[in-house]
Amino acid sequence: MITKEKQKNQVKSRFYYIFWGLATVSVFAGQIYVGSGYRQMSRSFNRIMDSIVVELNRGLDTERYY
Repeated sequence: MITKEKQKNQVKSRFYYIFWGLATVSVFAGQIYVGSGYRQMSRSFNRIMDSIVVELNRGLDTERYY
């Protein structure tokens, strides 16, 4: 009688898990980097827009010169 052992379909080495672990960490770190850069750009844009509004309001006078 011949018995056949079931062979494992996927045998993964530890390098497989190291590779995908590093890939996951690098994608996560990239998202954090891009998010922080976007936040910094948004703050500077808001600062520019606020200064423009202040300058426009400062220039308005109630007296009219004809």
